[in-house]
Amino acid sequence: MKKAFFSTVLLVLASIASFAQVNWNADPAHTAIIFSVKHLGINYVQGHFAKFTGTVETADSTNFQNAKVDFTADVNSINTGIEQRDGHLKSDDFFNAAQFPDIKVKSVSFKKVTGNKYIMLADVTIRNTTKRVPFDVTYNGVVRDPWGLWRAGFTAKATINRLDFGVKYADKLPSGVYAVAPAVDILVNAEIVKK
Repeated sequence: MKKAFFSTVLLVLASIASFAQVNWNADPAHTAIIFSVKHLGINYVQGHFAKFTGTVETADSTNFQNAKVDFTADVNSINTGIEQRDGHLKSDDFFNAAQFPDIKVKSVSFKKVTGNKYIMLADVTIRNTTKRVPFDVTYNGVVRDPWGLWRAGFTAKATINRLDFGVKYADKLPSGVYAVAPAVDILVNAEIVKK
C-alpha cells in the first residue's frame, strides 16, 4: 500500500515538474526594438522605442522550443532622433499614440528550424489592428552573468506593411514613389533575464 502511495506521489511530482515553466524578463538596458523604413525611395530612416516591456516563458533554461513571447512597446517613446518627426509619427497620420499608445507582439508559435535558427509566428497589434507576422529568430546563446543571473540573447527580424495596420500616411512623389514606404523592417535585439 505504501509503495503504491509513494509511486503515485512520485508520478504527480514528475507531472508537475514536466509542466514547470521558466519565466524571463527583457532587460531594457540591453534590448532594442528598432525599425527602418525607406524615405523618398532612396534612403532608410531608422528609429526605436525607448520604453517597452517583454516576457518570455520557456519549458526550461536552455530549451526555447515552443517559447511564449509577449512584448509591448510604448508608442509615445518613439525616437528617430528628430523631435518634429517623432511628433508626426505619434499623430493620426501614423500611430495615433493618443488613442493607440501600445504596439503589442504576442507569439502564436516558436519553432526551431535548424541549429540556432527559429521561426516565431506572432500576432502583432498596431492601432488596434492585429495581423499574424513571421519573425526569423536567431538564438545567440545563454550565459550566467557576473551577478549570478542567467541571461539569453536573441535577434528577431520581420518586415510588415504598415498600411495593413491602418498606418495610413501615403503621400507620394510625382514619380509615384511613396514619401514613406509601406514596408517597415523590424529588428529586435533582446537580452532576457531569468527570474
